Formats: sequence, structure tokens, C-alpha cells
Amino acid sequence: MSAQPITHDAPAYPAEYAERYRAAGHWRGETFGGMLRERALAHPDRVAIVDPADEARGKERRAWTYGELDERADRLAAGFLAKGIGKGDRVVLQLPNVAEFFEVVFALFRIGALPVFALPAHRESEIRHFCAFTEAVAYVIPDTEAGFDHRELASKVRAEVTTLRHVFVVGDPGEHTALTDVPREPVPAEDGPRPEDLAFLQLSGGSTGVPKLIPRTHDDYIYSLRGSNEICAVDEHSVYLCALPAAHNFPLSSPGTLGALYAGARVVLTRSPSPDVAFPVIEREGVTLTGLVPPLALVWTEAAATTRYDLSSLQVLLVGGAKFSEEAARRVTPALGCTLQQVFGMAEGLVNYTRLDDPFETIVTTQGRPISPDDEIRVVDDQDNDLPVGETGHLLTRGPYTIRGYWRAPEHNATAFTEDGFYRTGDIVRRTETGHLVVEGRAKDQINRGGEKVAAEEIENHILAHPAVHDAAVVSMPDAYLGERTCAYVVLRAGAAPVKSLAIKKFVRERGLAAYKVPDRVEFVEEFPQTGIGKVSKKDLRAAITASLAAAG
Repeated sequence: MSAQPITHDAPAYPAEYAERYRAAGHWRGETFGGMLRERALAHPDRVAIVDPADEARGKERRAWTYGELDERADRLAAGFLAKGIGKGDRVVLQLPNVAEFFEVVFALFRIGALPVFALPAHRESEIRHFCAFTEAVAYVIPDTEAGFDHRELASKVRAEVTTLRHVFVVGDPGEHTALTDVPREPVPAEDGPRPEDLAFLQLSGGSTGVPKLIPRTHDDYIYSLRGSNEICAVDEHSVYLCALPAAHNFPLSSPGTLGALYAGARVVLTRSPSPDVAFPVIEREGVTLTGLVPPLALVWTEAAATTRYDLSSLQVLLVGGAKFSEEAARRVTPALGCTLQQVFGMAEGLVNYTRLDDPFETIVTTQGRPISPDDEIRVVDDQDNDLPVGETGHLLTRGPYTIRGYWRAPEHNATAFTEDGFYRTGDIVRRTETGHLVVEGRAKDQINRGGEKVAAEEIENHILAHPAVHDAAVVSMPDAYLGERTCAYVVLRAGAAPVKSLAIKKFVRERGLAAYKVPDRVEFVEEFPQTGIGKVSKKDLRAAITASLAAAG
């Protein structure tokens, strides 16, 4: 095999694989800027983006057509060029779910500058790292969001990062530049990006340290959109609700906002995924599909029982971002009246879906199968030996939309990828006879209790079957004798009678689990700490129980 050439500070696809993916029709030589232009020429008056009214913010509903979005992107691209932002420059983008997110993204796509997708919840430590590490020339922010003033943060970061020349603000700019004040007069366009060029830098979902940067090309990412649309039956009549943070990979591409725009469909935004905010938007805008992480899916299924809003337009609920347990999955269709589609994937590439016509039992018990026939899957033991179908092991993958390495991370790449280019996902899975994957957990969530391996997700699923339990998260806690023991954090359903920890243990034991799998400790909490996208932060839960044990002596 030929050595991997290094381009744009990231390992490229080896030439023989790039040729294979083009010959198979996966990579069709498209770019994001060109994609939007084609949709705008084909149906300029069709609505592309809806930014709903928000009475609390005094904001009226906005609807941009494909023609308007294309023109806005063109004019803003010209403005960025006039400001000295050009092809290959990095721009850290930290906007909430507002229409301007797409105006900025497509302007940068058009000139070949690289958005670096930060989440609204990121703060000074992360933003300073993103700006410094990428040598960003610009930073795009809201004025305030969720009570936090991003302008103050931007001022601190700009004072420390010498490459950061511009801060553009959606709203009141303070000492910075309002996005609306960027000049929009046409200027001579630079050469745009090529399909094989990087399109953007996405953030890894790692739970330790500062996120690594994931380089995605126009070719590979657009293929994942096209494949997702085919599997999820997204077409020009679809209405996709972006309820999770728009910059996250799941609502961006599975099939997400970019998938919807690729199909010529309508994207509807909401600033919050809570039922109080999202349910009326679903009714008013006729939303047909959306994506949620598991904790939010549980909240929606509970809220649907008493909502006064008509959710009948909703045809598909995609649940991903983390393992969705079987017990929780079984609640979706009875509660919301729509089809559940499980999604298991990663910003680094591989995406699996249950199919819309899969048997119900397959939908609720597996996390789907890959998008592409050229997605290569290996399930291996600790020594990288391949395991037979049905055996549980580490997931390795390689394919036409899975990266060959992180951006500017050669040392990490040496351990995160095999010599022949397989990505070590860190997931523990087993493969069924039908090719579907069942996620048993993350390697770091596999608790080693005195040599007995305990999969956190298995225990969580049993706890979730308890009628008083809303959600559960099982983590390791240090133990001097066994090395690790299990701690189950439990959130009870609203209005449920108090339950003692012994009752939870008894319930789990009576479901036929081995004694070593019964939680050693049960803690009841009102809610779980969350990551920026709303997933349960097991890192914080592990830290909490470790601190509690230390304080207790």
C-alpha cells in the first residue's frame, strides 16, 4: 500500500482508495458551494431555512428561500474576501441555531475558507485552544446567548491569539464588527475549493481533554449526506427540525440540515430542543423528521402524553449521539406516533442507521448498519484479532467518508488508526447475522470489576425497565480491592413515589443478571450533567463519585 500523503495538515485518502470511491460513484466531484448554487438555480423560490418567531427575544419568523440563501452566501463571501479572509483560512464559528449560521457557513464554503465548528456551550478554554491551534483569522459569535456575553470572551481570546484579526457578531457587536456591517459589494472571486479539498474542521466527541479536530472534505461529507438521504427517505417535501446545536455532526449530517439542503428540502431551526419550544414549532411548520440524543428523546416521549400540540406531521425521529437503550427505544413509537430510526455514528466518519422498513425488533435492539457498501467493518479483540459474528469486541472502520487522521495530530494518529488506515472508534460492539451493529458501550465505559467485565449500557437498560425510573447512567468508581466497582445514577420519573437504592438493586437482580453486574451503589439525582449537545456526561459523573468517595475517606 502506498504511503498516505499529507495535505492541509491532515492525512489524505491514499490514491488507490480515492480512485475506488470515485469509480463507485460515491465521490461525484461536488462542493458545498456548488451544491447550493445548483439548488438555487433549480428552485430559487422554495423555502430553504425557517428561523421561527421568538416572542421572548422579540424576533419575528424569518424564511429564506434557496435563491435568497445563495445570494446572501455570495455577498457575504465577497465581504469576507474584502476583509482578507481567503481560501484555506480557518474561521471559528460559534453560533446558536439561527439563520445566519448557514449564511456564514456557505459563504466560507464558497471561498474555500474552513469553518471550525464550536458549540454554543464552549467557553474560554476551548475557544482559545481552537483559535490558537488552528491559527484562526476570524471568530463568529452571537452577542449573547443563554445569558452569556460572547463578546467579552471574544475580546479576551483576541488579545491572546495573534492570528485572530476579526470578530464578527450576530447582533449588537460591542467593540467588534457586526456581521451586517461586513461589506457586501461584489469583489473578484478567488478560485473556489476543489471537491477533494477540506470543507471544514469538526470537533471530536472525546470525553477527555480538549476535542481533537476532524478534517472533512467536500467529496467525503457530501457522499454521507446523499447516502443518509436515501436511507432516511429525505426529499424536497421533507421538513427537518434542527433542535440540537447546529454545529454538531449529528444534526448537521444525519441526515441533518446539510442533508436536507442537499435534497432541496426545508430546514426549520429552534433555539431549544425542549418540548415547550419544539412541539409548537413541529405543529406550525409541519416538521416531518428530526434528530435527538437519548436523554432528550426520553423527555419528548414523556411530554407527548400531555401535550396540546399536534405532532402528527412527525414521521421519523432519529435518535443518536449515544447508545439508545432498548427499553427507552420501545417507548418512542407508542408515545410520538412516528417511526424510530436509530443512528450510530461519529464525526470521524462511519454512520449506521436502522432502516425504515426494518422489523420493529431490529429497530429497538440494534443501532443499524452502515451507509455504504464500501464501509469496511472489523470487530476485534484486544490484540486486533478479528472476531466472528455475534462476538463482542472493539470496532474498527475504514471507508469513503471516514477520515484517515486528525488535523495536526501525528502522534495521536499513530495510535488512533491502524497502519492500514482503519480508525479505532473506541466503541465496543457486536455484529448480527444481518450486518446490524449492537453497541455494547465505549471501551472506557466497560467497567473492570475484579476481572469481570461489566458493560454499563446493559445495566442501564435493566434499570430503565423499572416503572419509576426515567433515566439511568452507570459509571465506574475506584475500589481498593476490586480496582473498580459500579455506581448507578438514577433519575426518577416525575411524580414517582420515592424508591430506595436497595429496591433498584433487587429489581436488577430479579431480572436474572449475574451478581457481579448488580450495581454496587445507587445514587438518585434530579438530573444528569450534560455535554454541550445534551448527552449525559459520564466523565462528570465519574468525577463526582470519585470526589464523594475521597471526601468520605
